[in-house]
Amino acid sequence: MNFDSSSQSPAEAADAPDPPAPAALETLRQVSAAESVGKPLGQSVAAARDALARRLVDLGIRPNVITVAGLFMTCGAAYGLARGAGQQVPYFVGVRDAPVGWWPTWTLAFLFLAAACDMLDGAVARVGNLRTRAGAVLDSTIDRLSDMALYIGCLLYFAQRDPANLTYQLLAVLSLCCAVLISYIKARAECLIDNCSVGYWSRGERFAGLMIACACGHVPAYLWQMSFSCAFTVWRRASYAYRALRALDTGRALPTRGPAPGWLGALQIWRSPRGSLGYDVATGLHIVFVVVAPCVWPALQGVGPWGDPLRRWLLS
Repeated sequence: MNFDSSSQSPAEAADAPDPPAPAALETLRQVSAAESVGKPLGQSVAAARDALARRLVDLGIRPNVITVAGLFMTCGAAYGLARGAGQQVPYFVGVRDAPVGWWPTWTLAFLFLAAACDMLDGAVARVGNLRTRAGAVLDSTIDRLSDMALYIGCLLYFAQRDPANLTYQLLAVLSLCCAVLISYIKARAECLIDNCSVGYWSRGERFAGLMIACACGHVPAYLWQMSFSCAFTVWRRASYAYRALRALDTGRALPTRGPAPGWLGALQIWRSPRGSLGYDVATGLHIVFVVVAPCVWPALQGVGPWGDPLRRWLLS
């Protein structure tokens, strides 16, 4: 909305350049757009992945076999979550009175194998020129089944507590809903527009977040993160798809998928693309929450007077 009382027309106002940003915001924008410190590592991992994919192609292994193997690895991780989603790991006990066990480490091992399969099936299909439309549908279907298995595992753990933790059962369901909606909106929107890859919490970030949570034994805090932070990615994708389709209907340019233009974009580090320093900062903040926050507030680990606020509210 333009509150300028001058005689400038709406068209001229739309074409006018943004006012110069303050020096601090301009510096923040440059930092956010700078190259990620982890980009060289990512390139090395991609090169190793492709080399292994070529070896698998030579051995005659089909990408669909790797995709299905990944589902079995995910089911192993889901079993670990059903047995110990609320446990701390023995080497990082930061919350008093919370259960301690090795089940998160079990889960982490299977998640690592599942992530390897998830990386390799697409690489094998690309390197070996083995891409098929049926394989793409299978891959997407198994990705959704994997999401369901992991969050159902979390739900089962909190359902069998004595008494059952209602709050974390609900958080597991909300996390599953967000994961499914994030993927569904993208798939549905891309039937009508070219690209709807917006928002921070893509499947790779969600999977990596769970691995970090298992490594430090803070899966309950991860469920809080998935329930609320992921909801913003749901909103972002739905909003972008709506605005993009409206733009196509009216012949206008598509909205930007990155940070907004002007000074506001300098603050939107969560919209920075992968491979940028802004993305690294947003990722670091998410990691700090999962690793540190439960040590400060034990309720994020499901223990203490506020470990089950939903039950407390329902029984009050």
